[in-house]
Amino acid sequence: MSTLPLSKIMLVEDEADIRKIVEIALKNVGGFEVALCESGALAVDIATTFNPDLILLDAMMPEMDGPATLKALRANDNTKNIPIMFITAILAQQEREAFKAMGAIEVIAKPFDPMTLASQVRTLWNQNL
Repeated sequence: MSTLPLSKIMLVEDEADIRKIVEIALKNVGGFEVALCESGALAVDIATTFNPDLILLDAMMPEMDGPATLKALRANDNTKNIPIMFITAILAQQEREAFKAMGAIEVIAKPFDPMTLASQVRTLWNQNL
């Protein structure tokens, strides 16, 4: 069980509809402070000032995909220790294991239930940190 507090979450997702749903799920249902990024490059910039407790990272995005974003975040001294969970429709066990091997603490499947996403994130946080 984690003793680390979880209050600030950054979502990196290129699809506007999914960003809005996750924002409502985490902010309104879960009570989290949420920052939204539509690209990996923006996430790398914002993460240093927002300083999230957790980053939810889409795996498949144009230009800078999730794995490239994770690599860039890990290369920055200010963001290298921020826990990351991929949120993706890629559900094959091999890919899930590859995401974890890259340093992600967990993988959340799309589609997800917006009403239970906040509790799912909290549960995974508590199990992994």
